[in-house]
Amino acid sequence: MKLFRKIVILALLTWVPISFAELAIIVHKSNPDTMTRDHLQMIFLGKTKGFPSAGKAVPLDLPEGNAARAVFLKKIAKKTQAQFTAYWAKLMFTGKGVPPRIVESEADMVALVAKNPSIIGYVDAAAVTDDVRVVAKF
Repeated sequence: MKLFRKIVILALLTWVPISFAELAIIVHKSNPDTMTRDHLQMIFLGKTKGFPSAGKAVPLDLPEGNAARAVFLKKIAKKTQAQFTAYWAKLMFTGKGVPPRIVESEADMVALVAKNPSIIGYVDAAAVTDDVRVVAKF
């Protein structure tokens, strides 16, 4: 019974942040673009290399276990963690792509996006600062 209770509590703790987290897609403040979910998905899956205004787009990713990443995988990539990993493994094996670089934290994500006009990332909306521009929320 104790094990079952622990499993239920862990499941609820895992589910709650994901279900209520609002995901913000962030870019450098100078970036004028607005983007659709489809274009964002194409950038983060390596199907396009640029922003709609033709500037280079370099996507960043957060580590596994991050609540914002779970929302990102579900709402933008539309893949499970396993599917996302397999997708990039196949592209890397065939030489057709390299997955987005993983940054350690949402604070690191905001700092890198703020410094480089080519970078695009995502964070929990609560982590957004005035140093970046939000192009979409999910």
